[in-house]
Amino acid sequence: MPIPEDVTGEEIDKDVRQELLSLPKGLAEDVSKNLVMVARLIDEDPEGAYAYSKIALRLASRVAAVREAAGFAAYANQKYSEALAEFRAARRMTGSVELWPVMADCERGLGRPEKALEMAGATEVHKLDKAGQVEMRLVAAGARRDMDQLDAAIVTLQSPELASNTVQPWTARLRYAYADALLAAGRENEAREWFAKAVESDKDGSTDASDRLAEMDGVEFVDAFVEDEESNDTDTDTDADSEIDDEDDIDVEDDDLDDDEVEPVVEAKDADTADDKD
Repeated sequence: MPIPEDVTGEEIDKDVRQELLSLPKGLAEDVSKNLVMVARLIDEDPEGAYAYSKIALRLASRVAAVREAAGFAAYANQKYSEALAEFRAARRMTGSVELWPVMADCERGLGRPEKALEMAGATEVHKLDKAGQVEMRLVAAGARRDMDQLDAAIVTLQSPELASNTVQPWTARLRYAYADALLAAGRENEAREWFAKAVESDKDGSTDASDRLAEMDGVEFVDAFVEDEESNDTDTDTDADSEIDDEDDIDVEDDDLDDDEVEPVVEAKDADTADDKD
């Protein structure tokens, strides 16, 4: 697949670049460029990201960063079995537990929420940093909801991180998940309160909390651009219909007139023209 000219491969994280030093220089450059494309496209064009990840994987399957990137690309395309295999391979290579939450979420994607909950209670969770532990809590709550255990999902999300006044990168998503679980359980007033708190902490728009809050308040948004287009289409149709109606009227009038009735009309017009000339 083509690589845009502005991609040099130097854009990758320094730790990944360090991993690629084990490869020949030319090969390392090719792999790094494909990894850059994976990162660039994974949100906007997950299928494109997946295609680039397969190229990187073919070039350097023994590099942990490549296996991890391939896992995330597969995950973004809901290829959970493939993603889980890649994440496991990356974990074997590095010994790191940071992929544990997303591996558990793959189990959810494969329809195995019980396995995800089992992973949430494993000793590996204690080795995660704070962000990883919050992510694991979100996965566990999702697994509870998969099993129709709404009350348990709500309890799972109740934590010091949820109540903290300090905004962290995970705060908005945690509050959003809590609000959504409350709403699913029919606790609308509490849900509205937590959607509002999610909005307050969502500085980069990572959730649609504001839309959910507006929906609960009965606010309906209208796309002005679409509305204008529909208005223009309506006006055009109305004008066209009007012209057609006028033509129909003319045809009807002409058909109703006898030849004897037409001639006086013509003569009258000629007389008017003669008067104008005088």
